[in-house]
Amino acid sequence: MINPGTPMMSKDIAAQMAGGLTLQPGGLVLGLPDMTIRVRSNSTALLEKLRAYFKHIVIEDGDATVEIQAFECAPPDLALDYVDWPREVGKMGRKDALIDLSDGRIVKKVRTGMMFLQSVDHRIAAGPCLENDNQVINFINAQYMNMLQQNGWAICHAAGLVRNGLALGLAGFSGGGKSTLMLHMLNEDGTAFLSNDRLFARRTDKGVFAAGIPKLPRINPGTALNNPCLGSIVTPERRDELASLPASELWDIEEKYDVDIDQIYGPDRIVARAPLCGFLVLNWSHTADALTQINEVNLGQRRDLLAAVMKSSGPFYQLADGSMYAKSSVLDEESYLSTFQGVPFYEVTGRVDFDQIARHCLNRFFDKGAQT
Repeated sequence: MINPGTPMMSKDIAAQMAGGLTLQPGGLVLGLPDMTIRVRSNSTALLEKLRAYFKHIVIEDGDATVEIQAFECAPPDLALDYVDWPREVGKMGRKDALIDLSDGRIVKKVRTGMMFLQSVDHRIAAGPCLENDNQVINFINAQYMNMLQQNGWAICHAAGLVRNGLALGLAGFSGGGKSTLMLHMLNEDGTAFLSNDRLFARRTDKGVFAAGIPKLPRINPGTALNNPCLGSIVTPERRDELASLPASELWDIEEKYDVDIDQIYGPDRIVARAPLCGFLVLNWSHTADALTQINEVNLGQRRDLLAAVMKSSGPFYQLADGSMYAKSSVLDEESYLSTFQGVPFYEVTGRVDFDQIARHCLNRFFDKGAQT
């Protein structure tokens, strides 16, 4: 227990979270552009689960840029007073609570009891990891996202697709269907998955590039039912139950399924980075009567669309100087506009029609000159 009034250090919290548990030797090594992550755990079952999930980036061994320790155990009770991290607009309920340390941050997942320690020297997950492996996966990805942002990549709330060596970003307002549209286009040979919900963009002397993270698409039942390639994700019994629901209810169900890209679409369909040829903002509606339209827009004159693209770095973001991202941080519109200068932006309005927009994107956007 930490004495009241004593500045809390990550090393003290790390010892409490480890709880005397013994890590398995070796662990899992993930190879990413500019970064190598080693994951260690006391649970062989968890490591195997993570190995299956990250199979496209697992490497035999290597010098790790960072090490993550994941302890399978009961939710730790650190007896600390946490502060809630504010949810995004439109999101309800408590999700993350945290307490800042002198050299890092503890994040508690309110619903599951999972605990995470983020500091320069310690990156630890503790709690029922096997039951909440998606949260461990997100924590692993957070380390890669930290590296990208520390090196000048702008974080975007967007999906990404690659074709002919070029990337297209897909953003949308809440429930806009960016993942559904991306997966529709993946049905086409010659396309590759870049990212599902976190896309990063950076301007270089060779143009603007997009980067994805190794996070598989997590889709809702509406996406699964409306894409023939995804039929096997939902059991036949559950599919019949979902098919009987009104469309308005189907798209609002809080039920998620992972899409294994290799299994569904075949090998070599995941790309880490590519030049950005354009960005699509889905501003359509399931209840609209107007025809689906796509129009190029001037992002500087349509800053309202930036709200669908910009993304908070979140409670796990640790800056290069070791300080933690503050919940009061304001997103910098000018920085995003500078990054995207010269990148074509398109707004999609009217009623939702994934087939029409997918065909339009595949036929028009990926044959333009690369920014290399």
